[in-house]
Amino acid sequence: MLNVLLFNPRSARNKPRLPNSILQIAAGIEGKHNYFIVDGNLEKDPFEKIKYYFDQDNISVFGCSVMPGPQLREAIYVSKKIKAFYPETKIVWGGYFPSNQPEVTLHSDFVDVIINGMGDVAFPKLLDAFEGSLQLENIPNIIYKTNKQVIKNSKDGIYDLNQLPTFPYETLNTFYPIENYLGNTCLGSKTIAYHSSFGCPFTCSFCGIVPIYNGRWKGRSAQGIYNDLMEIKNKYGGNAIEFHDNNFFVSEKRVVEFCNLIKSEKMVWWGEARIDTVDKFKDESLRLMREAGCKMIFFGAETGNDNVLKQMDKGGTQTGEQILKFAERIAKFDIIPEYSFVLGLPGENEAAVNKQIDEDVEFIKKIKKVNSATEVIIYVYSPVPTKGSALYEQIEQSGFQFPAKLEDWISPLWENFDLRKNPLTPWLKPYMIDKIKNFETVLNGYYPTVSDVRLTVNKKRFIKLYSAPRYFLGFHKLPLGIKLLQKVWKYRQPETEGF
Repeated sequence: MLNVLLFNPRSARNKPRLPNSILQIAAGIEGKHNYFIVDGNLEKDPFEKIKYYFDQDNISVFGCSVMPGPQLREAIYVSKKIKAFYPETKIVWGGYFPSNQPEVTLHSDFVDVIINGMGDVAFPKLLDAFEGSLQLENIPNIIYKTNKQVIKNSKDGIYDLNQLPTFPYETLNTFYPIENYLGNTCLGSKTIAYHSSFGCPFTCSFCGIVPIYNGRWKGRSAQGIYNDLMEIKNKYGGNAIEFHDNNFFVSEKRVVEFCNLIKSEKMVWWGEARIDTVDKFKDESLRLMREAGCKMIFFGAETGNDNVLKQMDKGGTQTGEQILKFAERIAKFDIIPEYSFVLGLPGENEAAVNKQIDEDVEFIKKIKKVNSATEVIIYVYSPVPTKGSALYEQIEQSGFQFPAKLEDWISPLWENFDLRKNPLTPWLKPYMIDKIKNFETVLNGYYPTVSDVRLTVNKKRFIKLYSAPRYFLGFHKLPLGIKLLQKVWKYRQPETEGF
């Protein structure tokens, strides 16, 4: 039996969410190994807490979940210090960043093994290997290094989520009170973060999960979802739900079954979907969803340009016309569509890139005309394409390159890049970035997000009135007054902060 420390690096300045990635791994070793949980979102100095466990409990394996951006910064800092202080410790990283960047991660020499995708089977087997009873080459879903050569083992498919062990919420509660994770959002005063499925049946070339799940999807049953949520609600008081699935609405049948179960609980909820999937739902299904508490759905609209959708390899049947019509359709059911757009993909030349940005700005305004309640989230394109795709070849030909060293990923420029704030893409000129960001500021001024629970009604009215001339005249340059109000009021941007 090993002593294992599971670490969730800081990912948010406030409103921590249940660390589902860590709980997924913990469930697989519950009762088999001793484990301790440290959550960087709830610690002023996570390494001090980590060091305490190492010194008191002889930790031999350190597991860490790593997403690009702030999590990567803290993961690097902590992992390097552990290797320096406790060089015999085996360090295991999981999550999107190491799965998509295995070479740069392993060549850092302070990460020993990467969990590539789901770790429910791989992590327990990895612990067996560390105890000497199994060879690394026999473990699925891992990447490691032998004699400076990176070895990527075979991958299992997505496991049946109904057969996996339930999350050890009670154990987490011994380290951090569950109530600390139930945040006040526009959905409710105690919002539960829940993950009900893995993968997505589509293979968009800009999406970071495509190389991990390869167009596959599996979900927990509606009854299983309901049982898990009721445990949290009844024991810890949760009253709203954020579904953090990459695509919660793949199965209309599962959604309908869940809605019939949750309807009487009066819980408000949110999830992510594709427009061309939910547009196929029956009217009665959409009506039931609203009755069952569905307040808002996040959709990857991406662009109103059909040629750019093809360039993204968006797949399915989504078109600019459908995006517009669906915004109008879903308004009838009082469900808020949260549309995200990606502006600034590579084009034939500078003029083509700039034109695409201008066209999408006008398209977003059209959407607001047919459904003013539509929440619009704007991202500046940051390449996370699938190797071998046409889009990947296009960005390589433009001269774009990812960092060659792990520490370079946490330089200020690259950390902002990961948050899609300041891309280093050669085809995007500074005036284009300014154009996108200035429009975003004016748009958020005239249509302030409903997700900012701190913004009072009077503040919303004032900033809307103040921003109206710029919005309707199309004058977006240097919106300094709007920016000042947003800064003073600490306006919450869903692009980087979610709810």
